[in-house]
Amino acid sequence: MAGRREADLGSLLAQARVAYRGAFAGADPEIAVSAPGRVNLIGEHTDYNQGFVLPMALQLGTVMVGSPRRDGTISIITTAEEAEEPKRVQFPAPTERNTLRPGEPHWANYVKGVIQHYRAGPLPGFNAVIASNVPLGGGLSSSASLEVATYTFLQQLCPDDGDLVAKALACQKAEHTFAGMPCGIMDQFISVMGKEGHALLIDCRSLETYLLPLTDPSLVVLITNSNVRHALTGSEYPTRRRQCEEAAKALGKASLREACMADLEAARALLSEEVYRRARHVIGEIERTSRAAQALQAKDYRTFGRLMVESHNSLRDDYEVSCPELDGLVAAALEVRGVYGSRMTGGGFGGCTVTLLDAGAAEEALQHIKVRSPSNAIALAFSLASGLAAQSPAPPA
Repeated sequence: MAGRREADLGSLLAQARVAYRGAFAGADPEIAVSAPGRVNLIGEHTDYNQGFVLPMALQLGTVMVGSPRRDGTISIITTAEEAEEPKRVQFPAPTERNTLRPGEPHWANYVKGVIQHYRAGPLPGFNAVIASNVPLGGGLSSSASLEVATYTFLQQLCPDDGDLVAKALACQKAEHTFAGMPCGIMDQFISVMGKEGHALLIDCRSLETYLLPLTDPSLVVLITNSNVRHALTGSEYPTRRRQCEEAAKALGKASLREACMADLEAARALLSEEVYRRARHVIGEIERTSRAAQALQAKDYRTFGRLMVESHNSLRDDYEVSCPELDGLVAAALEVRGVYGSRMTGGGFGGCTVTLLDAGAAEEALQHIKVRSPSNAIALAFSLASGLAAQSPAPPA
């Protein structure tokens, strides 16, 4: 996870500008944009079931700097060390006859997909450099942050109509068609619509959003990166989605959003035990997220924290997307006095946990997790009143 300096988008922007000058004959970029990553407080694997989710945008993000060029060529560089080679791609700007297609390297597919599905045009060629401090595969939406930064960059080159919902949907479509990831809408929505000092309750059926103030100076959100990488384009994520669709069909519902626990129990004989448990998580998680939003509005942090723990247990036992490293981080956090709740966040199979705690317990929690967790796990605390608060010491290189 990034520290105070890296979490500052200003320094990230400076890094991107230096890389741009080095790659493009000393020229300064004319355009600079950014888009945040996110942490999901509660509501996991509910977005593609038309349920509720409750994420918040982070100070961590992706920046993209660049300038138009006149020859119709697009040249893009990523500074991400974790990204596969090559770190530079070049291709013609798309036209009606010559569309873009996914290929190698994989990181470029997120960018190509947004370019192909951009809602205005024709786009000119351009040079660009991408820099990000959102951990790849950490469950903090590095992909959506990249997609939204790319779309925002394209808006500076060739403005669209400014429709925020359509922007998020175009980025989601890019991930579906070019990255092969059948994601829900949460990540793109929060990256487009997130507001500092607020969580965003998203109704993934109606696409309505509700900003919930989250500026209590007595609270800290602690994100702990297990540094176990997930690759959700493998079989597990699409399998979970198919299982949810199978359950909804057996219940006679358009989606699991329309089902309640009584419906599920009545149809249990029609489902395999595995599909039943998948549906039980989703139906319960949708209800938990609705109750958590109410608790947050009422500043009932104990109830909110209890719902977070219930969410983690359900993700671990019914949805089976946790892992020993995440379970250990949650258990360690819950041992600290002043912690309200903790859970895995993101798609699972590694990545991060999110913990809500009293600000006075932040330093103890950071140190306790450092002692109790694997040596390569890193924790980052966000004060909801002032942004980045503290980081556990980075592991040795």
